[in-house]
Amino acid sequence: MKVAESGNVNGAVVETKAADLSKEEEGPKELTARTKTSCCKGLKAFLAALAFTYFSKVFSGAMMKSSFTQMERRFGISSSTAGFMDGSFELGNLLVIAFVSYFGAKFHRPRVIALGCFIMSLGSFLTAMPHFFMGYYKYETLSRGSENSTSNLSPCLLNQTVPESPGMSVSGCAKEVVSYAWIYVLMGNLLRGIGETPITPLGISYLDDFSREEDAPFYIGCLHTIGMIGPMAGFLLGSLLARLYVDIGFVDLDTVTITPTDSRWVGAWWLGFLIAGVFNLISGIPFCFLPKSLEKEGAGDPEKKKLESHADESHIQKPESQRGARFSKLKEFFTSLKRTLGNRMFFMLLCSSLLQFNSFIGYLTYSPKYIEQQYGQPASKSNFVTAVTAIPAVCLGVFLGGFIMKKYKIGIVAATKMAYVLSFLAFVISLFYLVVGCENRTVAGLTVSYDGQAVAQGATPLSSACNLNCNCATNQWDPVCGEDGMTYVSPCFAGCKAVTGSRKDTVFQNCSCIEKGDSGLRNSSAVLGECPRTDSCSRNFIYYAVIKTVASFFYALGGTPFYMIMIRCVDPELKSLAVGLYMLVLRALAGIPAPVYFGAVIDRACLKWASSSCGKRGACMLYDATVYRHYFFGLTFVLRAPSYLLGIVFFLFVKKHFGGKQADSPETKRKEDALNGETKLNGAEHTAGLSDAEMDTCI
Repeated sequence: MKVAESGNVNGAVVETKAADLSKEEEGPKELTARTKTSCCKGLKAFLAALAFTYFSKVFSGAMMKSSFTQMERRFGISSSTAGFMDGSFELGNLLVIAFVSYFGAKFHRPRVIALGCFIMSLGSFLTAMPHFFMGYYKYETLSRGSENSTSNLSPCLLNQTVPESPGMSVSGCAKEVVSYAWIYVLMGNLLRGIGETPITPLGISYLDDFSREEDAPFYIGCLHTIGMIGPMAGFLLGSLLARLYVDIGFVDLDTVTITPTDSRWVGAWWLGFLIAGVFNLISGIPFCFLPKSLEKEGAGDPEKKKLESHADESHIQKPESQRGARFSKLKEFFTSLKRTLGNRMFFMLLCSSLLQFNSFIGYLTYSPKYIEQQYGQPASKSNFVTAVTAIPAVCLGVFLGGFIMKKYKIGIVAATKMAYVLSFLAFVISLFYLVVGCENRTVAGLTVSYDGQAVAQGATPLSSACNLNCNCATNQWDPVCGEDGMTYVSPCFAGCKAVTGSRKDTVFQNCSCIEKGDSGLRNSSAVLGECPRTDSCSRNFIYYAVIKTVASFFYALGGTPFYMIMIRCVDPELKSLAVGLYMLVLRALAGIPAPVYFGAVIDRACLKWASSSCGKRGACMLYDATVYRHYFFGLTFVLRAPSYLLGIVFFLFVKKHFGGKQADSPETKRKEDALNGETKLNGAEHTAGLSDAEMDTCI
């Protein structure tokens, strides 16, 4: 009986302990469930805030690209100076990237991201600031800005005074203020680059630290998708704002005598940066209220906490070894750097990518301007075409490239072949840009003689016998279109002796040069603005848009495997260093200098520079279309062509290292299958982290 009772008692005790143990286990489970729910809410809030931040930062970059030519005219600067202004974004990024990457994770990461958003907002507002203290935009014109004006202006007579209006130039060098307001844009762009730096490394690392491993690729894919919407929205808004006059809301628009197709037209570029600044400001606010850290799933395990506490104790117990550890890490860093650069495959890929990025960045920076100058399209239309053709094609190419690689489990050798073959196909397609251009405008004294005969650049003087007695100012650019279909630099150079109408309806009469060119004309008159392009030029513009869409698609389709190739051709422990070094070199040697020297080459094609009353050279008003096309695409192709020769050498290195029997082995197959999964994460992280320009140039 005692034994039985003892057994019952022991059994009861065991049951009681089991019940208590189950309750103890149930308690942590409930706590973990609550923590997990809270974690998910915090992580989703962080993801939503980061997605809007990605949209805001690339939206700001798109506004910069879409306003490029308008800022050239507003500030009176050359393309090379504007390129230097554009490259300041990359410069700002490089100034703080090392500091942010190393020290950023040690601080409150959401608040550091918030600080970056506020700095980007400040940079956008600083970019728009010159508009408010530069005064009204002034351009030279002899058309009368008032209906009540009764003066009978004759462009061909001497010593005439032109009534001043908000849209007209101020005569006299003493009244002119030489402005360097573009430096404010440069500083604003620099601040945007500094502010954007912490968003990607800290945002991606925060997601990776506190999300489940299988969810991270999906989150980063969402960021990448939102990031691709930003440039489209930016260029569409840029298209809308380019139709609005720069001083809208400040001057009477009825007094403005130029149209969006005029080479002197400047749209409301500043308004886009104010909107971008508000977006950046709003995007930073949620990060101020997010926690420094979240508890990851499984972090509540007592054994794991015990191991972490032991690790912390062991770290605290040996402070004297920190100095030695620092020297050891520094030595290890230089060793790793030497191993990375000493890798023939990585070095060859880096050189090939550097040439391609220089070509891409230069092309993307001046592509909207090329559309304006080559096809006579307004800035609004060039921005619209970029938004609805190239960017959707890029998005589709990126998606299909990743889908093909995942579905067919493409390995490193096949990925290299796919990347360079498709990229070379796009390069061949883009060669057709050279044959779908337009001829030069027929501008008397610049591209043709006053008899209408084509001449070489600079071979014909501006003056002719028909306007010799008019004493025309050679630094003036106030184009008029004559009844003979020829554009004249100004009504004075057309020999016009009478003016009727006012504002946009101004008509210049009795123009001796028009009468001389075609004696059959009953009324030798001219109207404001340049003569429109021919129908054949309009058709070529459609062909250009089609070629641009197809080439962009194949570039994107072939560019998807490039990132996978880069992380696969180095040792696994060097992947992070390889990615950082790769981006550092491309930013420093392509992102900063490419817009500058592309702009300098484009400046060589200028036929007519704007000039102030003091003789200071401004923006280019007229380009030689043929020279522009050959210089622009010639430089683009000269940079890209050698990259494929280096690509062949890189492919041979890859085939030698990964090809043959080793590539067909089951172990290698498993590695490549795992790599395709890894590429989904790292590739999305790479593209989502690029700036608006680099997001396109990376493909």
